[in-house]
Amino acid sequence: MDILVMVGQLVLSLSILIILHEMGHFFPAKWFKTRVEKFYLFFDPWFSLFKVKKGETEYGIGWLPLGGYVKIAGMIDESFDAEQMKQPPQPWEFRSKPAWQRLIIMIGGVTVNFILGFVIYAFVLWTWGQEYIPTKNIRYGVQPDSLGMLLGIQRGDNVVALDTIPLEQFNPAMVKSEIIIHGAKNLVVERNGQQVKLPISDDIAKALSAYENRGAQLYEPLIPFVVYDFSKKSPAKEAGIRKGDEIIALNGEPTPYFNDFYKKLTTPKKPETPVDVTVVRTDSTTQTVDTLSFDITTTKAGLIGVAPVPPVILFGSERIEYSFLEALPAGVKMGWKFLTDQVAAFGQMFSGKIAAKDSLGSFITIGSMFGNEWVWERFWKLTAALSLILGFINLLPIPALDGGHVMFLLWEVITGKKPSDKFMEVATMIGFVILIAIMIYALGLDISRLF
Repeated sequence: MDILVMVGQLVLSLSILIILHEMGHFFPAKWFKTRVEKFYLFFDPWFSLFKVKKGETEYGIGWLPLGGYVKIAGMIDESFDAEQMKQPPQPWEFRSKPAWQRLIIMIGGVTVNFILGFVIYAFVLWTWGQEYIPTKNIRYGVQPDSLGMLLGIQRGDNVVALDTIPLEQFNPAMVKSEIIIHGAKNLVVERNGQQVKLPISDDIAKALSAYENRGAQLYEPLIPFVVYDFSKKSPAKEAGIRKGDEIIALNGEPTPYFNDFYKKLTTPKKPETPVDVTVVRTDSTTQTVDTLSFDITTTKAGLIGVAPVPPVILFGSERIEYSFLEALPAGVKMGWKFLTDQVAAFGQMFSGKIAAKDSLGSFITIGSMFGNEWVWERFWKLTAALSLILGFINLLPIPALDGGHVMFLLWEVITGKKPSDKFMEVATMIGFVILIAIMIYALGLDISRLF
């Protein structure tokens, strides 16, 4: 069921983006009286799952979910309809239109993607706002992971600045991104009442970008293990542990924070193993405090079925609310920041500072980002991000992509010389082969990561 939820989100998100992208080509083509022969969600080599013809256009759904397309008459595209191009140009064909009209038709798809990404971000802010934990509220400090330790972060530190930029919001993912993409050179932590500057080496930045460290967060807040909730089948609940109890030890070893308890319980994992859990229980009526011990057998996953109080509740969060008019520029700003980060990351990859094998991923990687629970805020944020990525990738000057067609059209506008149909056919074929090779490579990477 979890995998179906993940796949369902991926298919819905891609369907929205593909249909709207292709509409960005479809409508300008219609406005300039250019014949559109096909409009397809997903590719349909050999056969389609569904098709219907209305007017001059066949609308359908293909079986290969690697994209979609509109087949515009008189245009060299992924259909490679060479026979049509051998016929004399017709007034309704793409090749018969002025260069400026062809340019508008070609940039229509990416234009829709960019606008859509900004608009979705705006609606996300308008609907949900922005919730965050102020850094100053992290009163117990942080627990670094292995990469955080390499940076020099110590248990109990509070990360307060990156270079000269104060970190007012607790956001380890943003810190990691700034180090990898923008090359931040110093991390500032508050330690025992003093601010300590930690230099960030290029080796650490490169380690952070490695695929195997994709899930690393650098650090997490230290939180007392106060029981907040139980799983459906919780051994801890069955043993008698209650909400509000504070877990302080595992098998007699002190665990002052949830971070300590989880590490001791899972290093190594103890599936279906008896463990002794010590809790402090405060009676809200009498205010008496008791220390109790419980014998619990862990689950097959090696857990006890207990969730601590979430950091947003424990430390308190703040929320920025947006009116509709405020959300529009804020959404554009959020989208622009994401887009410029992707461009910077592409530049880092091109320069060799980020390895391509660590950055590429297929639909398997994309699908995993949605998670196995349908959360609409996350769904729309990811859809907005994918829309901007799709727009950026399609603008790359690679034949078979919109950017390749735009590149040749700009050449025609500047020089007055139109590339021959044969040249366009060969260039598009080369570009198509490159794209398929990249897709296969990315899929191979994802498959290898599963084993």
